[in-house]
Amino acid sequence: MGFQDDLTAAATEELDRAMSLGWAQLSKHTPWGDTFEGFTPEGREVCFERAYMWEGASGGDIRVEVSVYEPRAFEDGVRLTRMITKDGSDG
Repeated sequence: MGFQDDLTAAATEELDRAMSLGWAQLSKHTPWGDTFEGFTPEGREVCFERAYMWEGASGGDIRVEVSVYEPRAFEDGVRLTRMITKDGSDG
């Protein structure tokens, strides 16, 4: 697996975990973000950033962003974004 594919696979896995919480749970903690270290499927040591932000007005849809990058190489990382909608539709 290539470098970008490996980062994308790690970001996709993390985004799936980030999306597992529902709007009701997340709305109590939004906006929120965290950075932590981990490993990609190929074993690269990387940083994971997870953020939950209001897409528009507070109390509306929640934008979920996940970034995965090697330490000291943020610009070469991967960022994926999805939505958790207030009405429960697939955003």
